[in-house]
Amino acid sequence: MKKILLFSLMVAGFFMACTPKTGEKTMATTPAKVEKGQAPVIPIPTGDVRKNAPVPGSAPKIQIGKSEAFTLDNGLKVIVVENHKLPSVSYRVFVDYDPVLENDAAGYVNMTGELLTKGTLTRSKAQIDEAVDFIGASLSSDANGVSGSCLSKHSDKLLTLMSDVLLNPTFPEEELAKAKTRTESALANSKDDANSIANNVGSALRYGKGHPYGEVMTEATLGKISLDQIRSHYNTYFKPNIAYLVVVGDITKAQAEQYAKKYFGKWQKAEVPKHEYGVPAPPDQTEVDFVNKPGAVQSVLQITYPVELRPGQPDVIRARVMNAILGGYFNSRVNANLREGHGYTYGARTALNPDNLVGSFSGTASVRNEVTDSSVIEFMKELNKLRDEKVPAEELQLVKNVLTGQFSQSLEQPGTVAGFALSTARYNLPADYYEKYIEVLQSVSADEIQMMAKKYVRPDHAHILVVGNRDDVAKSLAQFAADGKIKYFDIYGNPDNSANMAIPAGVTAETIITDYINAIGGTSKLAALKDLEFVGTMKGAGPPITFKTLKKDNTKAVVEVSMSGQVLSKQIFDGEKGIEYGMGGASRPIEGEGLLDMKEQALFCKEAKYLEGSYKLTLKGVEVVNGAIAYVMEIERADGKNQRSITTSAPVSNSGSLPCRKVRKAQ
Repeated sequence: MKKILLFSLMVAGFFMACTPKTGEKTMATTPAKVEKGQAPVIPIPTGDVRKNAPVPGSAPKIQIGKSEAFTLDNGLKVIVVENHKLPSVSYRVFVDYDPVLENDAAGYVNMTGELLTKGTLTRSKAQIDEAVDFIGASLSSDANGVSGSCLSKHSDKLLTLMSDVLLNPTFPEEELAKAKTRTESALANSKDDANSIANNVGSALRYGKGHPYGEVMTEATLGKISLDQIRSHYNTYFKPNIAYLVVVGDITKAQAEQYAKKYFGKWQKAEVPKHEYGVPAPPDQTEVDFVNKPGAVQSVLQITYPVELRPGQPDVIRARVMNAILGGYFNSRVNANLREGHGYTYGARTALNPDNLVGSFSGTASVRNEVTDSSVIEFMKELNKLRDEKVPAEELQLVKNVLTGQFSQSLEQPGTVAGFALSTARYNLPADYYEKYIEVLQSVSADEIQMMAKKYVRPDHAHILVVGNRDDVAKSLAQFAADGKIKYFDIYGNPDNSANMAIPAGVTAETIITDYINAIGGTSKLAALKDLEFVGTMKGAGPPITFKTLKKDNTKAVVEVSMSGQVLSKQIFDGEKGIEYGMGGASRPIEGEGLLDMKEQALFCKEAKYLEGSYKLTLKGVEVVNGAIAYVMEIERADGKNQRSITTSAPVSNSGSLPCRKVRKAQ
């Protein structure tokens, strides 16, 4: 053992002696002539190789898995990508129809896709789900068709189901009702989510309400969706002559052709309507658009406008490199500025998306209220800098390397090749478009980046959209509008004129509360109340949840939440003390702010207490709520806790406030 250790030390010492010190030069050697059968002599580099980064080589040649294509007699185009690494295969039927304008029933196109797998002429939804689970497969549907994957040995069974849901859907009425209920819950949640609001309003502003991309689904449009619309849409657009079947995995072209003919060959072709829409234009000058989200401590910022950039155009790859520099990855300029440099946000991004109808640009970030205007300044600074200054060579090469790595990594997924094949067919791309992708990407120059920025980065023709607290944020944003004015919108992108409404003379927080009390019966009616009971049910994917509140003598309360008869939580307040029970009987006392909340909740009408002097009332202004004019007040409790109250009224006039709609009179 000692001999082995001694020998190892001798070898290490030899190599240390032969290794030059930092900064020490070595003599270059000329490779000796290599005789046949001898290993070549590798030249020793001169100088310290650790001082300089490796010189980038030429763009690697990408070998993308080949796809094969053929067309059935009914016009269905089939694309096959063989990949025999795993014994599995995926199938995607994509129906490529023009975008449809849904008008006052926005949402029925997506609803059609959702209901495809909910029942056929021979199978119920439960039977479809059971058959899919039995073979360990997956099956889903969307507005453009159906997708599924399975072990290759189960292809016949999966395709039997796929062709059934695609060709024989019944769109059951009960499934439409369930889908509407799920969508209602999602819409309710999105109404309070600033990012969802920004996305909806951003689309409406960018494209316009008269464009398919600018339509926003609301509770009103959801309510107008009918089975007749869904069936008409399916019967009109789901035709094989505008569809693609993409097959990827452990399968041969011959097998794919056999399956395609067997399961989709009887699909009847027909003429499909074409639609043309005007190209949305960016605003003539920069405008500031604002959506009020009272109480928000953050603002969602979106700088957006439409662009004319279509898939396959020569600009697409160069514009993608440009956008990556600006805000397309973590170390991009806008993120380095707003996040790393100033700490305004957790993340800032930009996106430049080509589209066959109309493309789009968006720059987004969620920032603190107090730095909303500063964030706009920094965002606009980066947009203008990219237009006005050439990108340094080092930064450009870094971004090229990042995009090259992302592209190469995506090739590990067989579905990527299928997506390439589908895009090549849909957009008439050159056959070698993706094989030359990295080569083209690496050839992009700093001059081309600046050219792309001047063409597609338009801070002087942008919607600067902010979703946030108007009281805290709006006034500081008018400086960014070319006309010095802010345009206000509701959460669905409709103009909100309430921002410019003045509070009528003589109307105060106290007069509004007094009118409200009178509207529900007056103080004498409230004083006559002895007890009240409120019961509500929330329905979702699981069992319904029941909420029950009992109030007695204007001082005591019980709040109970239960599901399927089992109490999940219960709070009891006896007028002085409170206790909370959880599942299993565990309990804890209610103290501090929670106790004050329970005391307030025990009141038959807490608004009646607002005028007794223990609350501070501030009338903040007027706004539109669900289409009705409303007064907005801030109520501060004695312990300093603030809450926001909205009293909905008839149109505001100089005669003063009007009674609240939808109130229950005290009996």
